[in-house]
Amino acid sequence: MRALAQNEDTIIALATPQGVGAIGVIRLSGKEAISITNAVFKGKDLTKQESHTIHFGTIRDGEKILDEVLVSLFIAPKSFTKENVIEISCHGSSYIIRQIIQLLIRKGARPAKPGEFTKRAFMHGQFDLAQAEAVADLINADSEAAHQTALSQMRGGFSDEIKRLREELIHFASMIELELDFGEEDVEFASREDLTNLVNRLLKVINALIQSFDLGNVIKNGVPTVIAGKPNAGKSTLLNALLNEEKAIVSDIAGTTRDFIEDEIIIGGIAFRFIDTAGLRETTDVIEAMGVERTQAKMKTASLIIYLFDLADTSIVEVNKEINLLENAGVPFLKLANKLDKADPTFIETLQGQHPDMMFLSAKDPEQVEKLKERILELVNLDKFKKGDTVVTNIRHYDSLLQTKNALTAVIEGIDNQVTNDFVAMDIRQSLHYLGEITGEITTDDLLANIFSKFCIGK
Repeated sequence: MRALAQNEDTIIALATPQGVGAIGVIRLSGKEAISITNAVFKGKDLTKQESHTIHFGTIRDGEKILDEVLVSLFIAPKSFTKENVIEISCHGSSYIIRQIIQLLIRKGARPAKPGEFTKRAFMHGQFDLAQAEAVADLINADSEAAHQTALSQMRGGFSDEIKRLREELIHFASMIELELDFGEEDVEFASREDLTNLVNRLLKVINALIQSFDLGNVIKNGVPTVIAGKPNAGKSTLLNALLNEEKAIVSDIAGTTRDFIEDEIIIGGIAFRFIDTAGLRETTDVIEAMGVERTQAKMKTASLIIYLFDLADTSIVEVNKEINLLENAGVPFLKLANKLDKADPTFIETLQGQHPDMMFLSAKDPEQVEKLKERILELVNLDKFKKGDTVVTNIRHYDSLLQTKNALTAVIEGIDNQVTNDFVAMDIRQSLHYLGEITGEITTDDLLANIFSKFCIGK
């Protein structure tokens, strides 16, 4: 069990979202959670009940009944925080919730800080730091892929990988440290060849984890996808078709979209944030010019660009010119020819010859839009995720892995340059330190405060 500050406090918070609903769940955790609740609960004596039981009764402030409730009882250590935990399910009136929380605070509880329930679970050894962070990711998951990744990490998938790496390295670290104790004798407890092989194997795994971060970022945060092209190419129509709603204004007047419009849909379990932008053209309209400038800025930060043009109103010269510009931008893009129903067959044949990967569709045709969704999904490489590989989604973990890689690389360089054991040991200790930061074996109060401050109050 890790050292726990303020572990004598009993904390309280609303565990369900703010606002009026059918029910609200108020959570307490701490040594006195059961006795504090029992003091205001009219029903069975909660101090005499078994863990993992639910009891009906009323919450009373003196003789005044505040609400009829269900009280769920979890006795330490068989709870999320490994402390005594009470969950009160009351009616979802904000007035009722507020009255009950204020009453329990007067009886001895204190308001929980952001993430304090999960922090207590971590401090009591319920799970490691990476798993604790995955709790927040699971709460915020808004797609199937994000949900699966967060659930896997919360259940220890990523942590197990890191712990295996660390355990293998600890053995050699102890052997190197032992050699330091016999510094005046010519003994070698750790074969340098074996250590080199181990470090190279660890670097291979760590490099794969580092490389998975781009995919992990897509899974966690979605794919920012810009729809770009000339004004009146059908960008707004396409966005509406993808979203299946009238999100953007559709008009025959060029330059209708003066700013960008953004919304999100799920394709194949991945969130895509589609951004309909102002057209890519020179304009004397000051407001539209600002929109075009923002379009160019959005394109630079996009993970995918859908380049859309009107088959009936664009020349092959214009198409090739704009495709060249996109290729120089260095962002993956999809070439999409719109208004297929109005196109000249000869022009289509020319485009197919010069750009075999180009898609042709009418944005008003639902079947063609569905094929477009399939193509968009293909452009996001999810092979590793689908195979069940461990995926890094957290920037803190990514940074620690980079630091670990640097330290392990220094170990190899030190062995190659025949440096003394002191320096080899120092680099190994650095590697262990950075790996330990991920799971929480190595941590600081400031780090924990920063991590758990991002959680909601009741978690």
